[in-house]
Amino acid sequence: MDGEADVVYGSRFLNEKSEFMLLSKLANKFLTFITNLLYNVRLTDMETCYKAFKTEFIKGIQIKSNRFDFEPEITAKVLKKGAKLKELPISYNAREYDEGKKITWKDGVGAILALVKFRFFD
Repeated sequence: MDGEADVVYGSRFLNEKSEFMLLSKLANKFLTFITNLLYNVRLTDMETCYKAFKTEFIKGIQIKSNRFDFEPEITAKVLKKGAKLKELPISYNAREYDEGKKITWKDGVGAILALVKFRFFD
């Protein structure tokens, strides 16, 4: 992090070699767009699983989510604390559902609701 950021996300979209299932890619782009709109940021990959935090930005944050709404919750909470967030490219090859991918459209709806909830009510 070298003092450039308080939080670092790995972005699959900053690496041209990353492979996605089309529907997952579109859903992720949409959720990231909603995040950028609600929180006035310029992220490329809000739903990434690669995240690093300075202790002071993660300490004291209580996580209520227990599924795929974790990403919008943690993103909302660190941004609301004023964290300087930076993205770095990561490699990614999508899994298919028969390989263990578990996320569905219902999780996408849950992510949208979480983004709104944590922006305005929590």
